[in-house]
Amino acid sequence: MSVAALERTGPGLELLQRIVRGEIAGVPIGETLGFRLVEAERGRVVLAGQPDARSYNLIGTVHGGWAASILDTALALSVLSTLGAEQGFTTVDIRINYLRPLTRETGPVRAEGRVLQAGRRLAYSEAHLADAAGKLICHGTGSCMILAREGTPPA
Repeated sequence: MSVAALERTGPGLELLQRIVRGEIAGVPIGETLGFRLVEAERGRVVLAGQPDARSYNLIGTVHGGWAASILDTALALSVLSTLGAEQGFTTVDIRINYLRPLTRETGPVRAEGRVLQAGRRLAYSEAHLADAAGKLICHGTGSCMILAREGTPPA
């Protein structure tokens, strides 16, 4: 399996747009959990997916970790879309509010992540997960610490 992060030689947005165009592999966790990056612009990304039976918990709904994973990815990639070639990041925190259950019958879902505020060291973002009719399933917020990438000179 190819890891897209290893393909990054330029700005984060350039990497994400290459993934959207299918030029390089997508987010590995998305391949495992059934979601993919479908849109990327500066400060905003969209992922699409659909959980399957492997994502269920014992109470008959999709495990909250599936929704957390797609939201965490949307939060983080929205930040990545704003970073220069010399910048990396790591997640500091995420918070998720679950508003309705997610099941296979929900059908395809979309997670949209958007940067709310970005400084030199921290970026704050929000993401929401909705069904095909636009009904909100869950909402999340998060922050990322912006770091110098290994092997690149400081900005």
